[in-house]
Amino acid sequence: MKKTKLILMVFMSMILTLSVPGMGSSSKASAATARTPIVLVHGLTGSDSNFTAIESYLRSQGWAREELFAIDLPSKQGNQLLNSAAISRFVDDVLHETGHTKVNIVAHSMGGANSLYYILNRGGASKVDKLITLGGANRLTTTTAPSGIKVTSIYSTSDTIVSPTLSRLSGANNISVSLVSHIGLLFNSRVNALIKTALNE
Repeated sequence: MKKTKLILMVFMSMILTLSVPGMGSSSKASAATARTPIVLVHGLTGSDSNFTAIESYLRSQGWAREELFAIDLPSKQGNQLLNSAAISRFVDDVLHETGHTKVNIVAHSMGGANSLYYILNRGGASKVDKLITLGGANRLTTTTAPSGIKVTSIYSTSDTIVSPTLSRLSGANNISVSLVSHIGLLFNSRVNALIKTALNE
């Protein structure tokens, strides 16, 4: 009888180990997400909700919700020190959550300058694979794309807020579109297709 009870207890223990989440597994992400996670960085006076349309498009193209992360920056005036520090913490959290070693960043307007500052001054160079800016105020930080990172700068000749000359970077893939406003870069189907292409390169 005691032997039967012992066997039953061992059997139940095995079932619990196999069926209870977290038991017998590492505390790290069990498996990396299928794609490199994407961090979305807004511009002046913006918020994480600015990327709703782009997130929706990317999900329709095969990206999972768990691979898309939009940050709400602390300085809506684009303070480089505050925002780059926030991006650094956010990226580290994303990497821990997804099990990846690098992220791709899609940034709009001043978010481009803040992301470049993070890459160049906050250790982001080793944690970013691709940077895609949309009407990015990139030259407020640098005139040259960071080495080792695939940088795509998408800007509009119709942008009356950030001049295309401020967006273009030496060494980047600079792509010009027309008839798209500064805010329209966040909602344009042609721009969406360019983002997808840059992410897949």
